[in-house]
Amino acid sequence: MTSEIIAQILLEKQAVLLNLTTPFQWASGILSPIYCDNRQILSYPNERNIVADALADLIRIKYPIANVVAGTATAGIPHAAWVSERLNLPMIYVRSSAKKHGRKQAIEGHLNPDDQVVLVEDLISTGKSVLDAAKIVSQTNKVVGVVSIFSYEFKQAREQFDQAHMTYHSLSNINSLIHIAKKNGFLNENEVELFLEWYKNYQ
Repeated sequence: MTSEIIAQILLEKQAVLLNLTTPFQWASGILSPIYCDNRQILSYPNERNIVADALADLIRIKYPIANVVAGTATAGIPHAAWVSERLNLPMIYVRSSAKKHGRKQAIEGHLNPDDQVVLVEDLISTGKSVLDAAKIVSQTNKVVGVVSIFSYEFKQAREQFDQAHMTYHSLSNINSLIHIAKKNGFLNENEVELFLEWYKNYQ
C-alpha cells in the first residue's frame, strides 16, 4: 500500500478538496487551499476497507507492542473500530474532555494498568488534538504512538510531537497528494506552484 494510492482515494472521493481561489478556514484559524475531511471515506465501503487494512498494517509494522487501539473523538472513532477488529485488539476512544454527567470519563472503554495504546487519528495538521488525547491516556497508560490517514507534515506538528516525545506515522501526506493531484489533473502546473508557495509557510 503506497502513500500515493491513499492520496488517490482521498482525491477521488472528495475527502480532500482543493481550492486556490477561495481558501478554506480551518478550526485553528489557518486559511488554506486544501481541506481534508476523511469522514467522506465512511460512505465508501471498498475504500474504507483499503484504509482500515493499511492502518492495521502500519500498526503491525510501527507499533507491534500496542495491545489497545484508541480512536480520537470523533473522526478517529470509526477507523479505530475497523482497525481494532482487524488486529483483534480491544478498543477505546478518547473524548476531548470528560463528560459532565454519568461516569464523567474522558476515556470510553476498559484499560488495564499495563495496556499499551496506539492512537488512531484521521488527520494530523498541527498535531494538537491528537496530542491532547495522548496526554489524557498517558495519565494512566503508555501511549506507544499515533497513526493517521493523512498528514500535512507541518513543521509545527513535527515540533509538537518531538516535544511530547511521541512518534506518528501517516498513510499519506501532502507531498504525495500534490504529486497525484498534478498527475491526474486535479491541479495544473500553475496551481501546483501556487500551492507549494502557500505550503512554504508551514514546512
